[in-house]
Amino acid sequence: MSWFPHFLSPLAAAIAAAITLPILLILYFLKLRRREIPVSSTFLWKKAIRDLQVNAPFQRLRKNLLLLLQLLLLLALILALSRPVSNYTPGAGKLAVILIDRSASMSAADMPGGKTRLDEAKREATDLVSGMDRNGQATVIAFDDTPEVMQTFTGDTQALKNAIDRIAPTDRRTKLAMAFQLAEAQSAFIPENNRSNVRPEVWLYSDGRASDSDNLRLQGDLKYQKIGSDTANNIGIVALDARRDYDNPVSVQVFARLANFGDKPVSADVKLIVDGKDRSIAGVTLAPQRWSDPVWLKSHANEKDDSFISKDSAEFTIDMPAAGNIRVEQLNKRGDQLAADDSAEVIVPPPKSLSVLLVTAAHDNPWIEQKALPAMHLKNPQVMLEEDYEDKQPKNFDVIIFDRVTPAFLPESGNYIYFGCAPPNARLKIEKNGEIYQTLEDCNVLDWQRDHPILRQLPLGRLYAGTMYKLDVPPDAKILIDGLKGPMVVLDREGRNTNLVIAFDVLQSNWPNIGWTFPVFLHNALQFLAVGSELNVRQSYEPGAVIKIPRTTLDKLGADVKSIRLNGPMGSNEVPIPPTGDYVLPPMNRVGIYKTDPPIPQYEEMAVNLLDENESNLLPADAPPGNVGTALAVTGGKSRLELWWWFVACLALPLVMAEWWVYTRRVHL
Repeated sequence: MSWFPHFLSPLAAAIAAAITLPILLILYFLKLRRREIPVSSTFLWKKAIRDLQVNAPFQRLRKNLLLLLQLLLLLALILALSRPVSNYTPGAGKLAVILIDRSASMSAADMPGGKTRLDEAKREATDLVSGMDRNGQATVIAFDDTPEVMQTFTGDTQALKNAIDRIAPTDRRTKLAMAFQLAEAQSAFIPENNRSNVRPEVWLYSDGRASDSDNLRLQGDLKYQKIGSDTANNIGIVALDARRDYDNPVSVQVFARLANFGDKPVSADVKLIVDGKDRSIAGVTLAPQRWSDPVWLKSHANEKDDSFISKDSAEFTIDMPAAGNIRVEQLNKRGDQLAADDSAEVIVPPPKSLSVLLVTAAHDNPWIEQKALPAMHLKNPQVMLEEDYEDKQPKNFDVIIFDRVTPAFLPESGNYIYFGCAPPNARLKIEKNGEIYQTLEDCNVLDWQRDHPILRQLPLGRLYAGTMYKLDVPPDAKILIDGLKGPMVVLDREGRNTNLVIAFDVLQSNWPNIGWTFPVFLHNALQFLAVGSELNVRQSYEPGAVIKIPRTTLDKLGADVKSIRLNGPMGSNEVPIPPTGDYVLPPMNRVGIYKTDPPIPQYEEMAVNLLDENESNLLPADAPPGNVGTALAVTGGKSRLELWWWFVACLALPLVMAEWWVYTRRVHL
């Protein structure tokens, strides 16, 4: 604890002293004017007159105990008004759970000396351990969206400090529910002889920006240590999308959206970089996100400039005939405290000419055979009747489309689209009533997965099917379009096969007649099934993603490959390939580009981006997440103890009692 208190309101105390102290002294200098009246004796009047007397302006101030007591009382109240505080580092109690946030926002460098929030949290947690009770025990848990026990309960302070020192930053988001659950689980394993019916103290070192704050509970006394500056500024890229043009596959359109998490409007240049070379620059003007926050506006409404015109997105169109790495970077780094969201990247593979086979019951579907397929720049698309397909049993197609045909033969692995039929001997099938397939009449759309790559940006509310089959859908299959009477389009992966089933015949629906949605749907479906990407742009992963690679993809590397090395911002990590089953890459906890060695098809390069508004918003929360527990007042990384009530309780009140006692004694004498 600091021996010298600080004063939060010295100006108010100085003003009060300048007003009250002269008034008190003047009351003792002045003298009441009385009429002189002859009396027979003055013996009984002398003491009463002395108690009521105040001195004249030019008379010498006499020694007066009451004046001294009243001056001391007034000084005590003035000191209390100045709000003296003392800063100290609290120590852990008998049992302590130390939770340290290592998420993306904790990498903000807004602490004194340019240190990050995580550095400050580790320093304060180390100070806590240093002040721990001699017989106390503590555990250390680091968390982002998942918690990790760095040290189980122990009384060894050096082991606890080493555990705190090992905590490394990540770019993952903040979630606290699992961390609280792990804290409770750790507390449950405290040895019985160390429990002594003491509730564990949970010390939370974080900026409080947990995305699951509304659903938190904790069995323990939470002490929230707020980390971070209220004035930290940050401009972040919060959305990035890139896709090839449907009519011109060489052209790539890039869209980026930015947000300003400071307290004033800013402008920034946004640069587009392709394969390390600058290609274009666009400008944005960003209003503070706080302008849309009702809580902020309630007390800062006069700071909002309604005339400010905001432009928060940048769009680019470039030609990319080959594969490439697209990077978008915001260039206004002045005062920007977080680097992880200043740039974002996507991997664009080259436009692929797909090898597609259409198997049809008859040449009577012009929408697929004569219009959709020829317009898609496919690599030698072929059309076969059902009987020819059964005789030739063709292979080596990227995608096979079955139009009202349930095949008796399928290759060992592949991608298949079924219109008005279903895969044979599969778990996704058409329900039967005996030997008769069940059908549904007059089917309208209920809802569809608008964010799925196959259906993205497709308005399907008017889709109608006169007749469709009733599907038996496995629990883990994805219903892409759900109808009022049952699933209409379902995507299912079974073994080495990927099946996209459309439960109705296109000729018995209005799909080809409701604009451009049908050919775009078929194009998206072909690209998704053949490439496993979002319209020719590989998926951008969020920090912490764990990628599972199918066994069929690993088999393409050859039997000689025994391990895969993942290279990226976290260094190099080699993981052996299991003899059976799928392969799981290590978690990618930092933003950037990761590469596999040897290159795995479709996973040669992977982009990891933050793109999270909650993590980019660096304004720390004053209250504990979910309002669980109490927030400690923080000044310079230490807890703050206000001392004004000590002056009132221990000095002012005794002086009031003493002044009253002296006054009453003198009056009664």
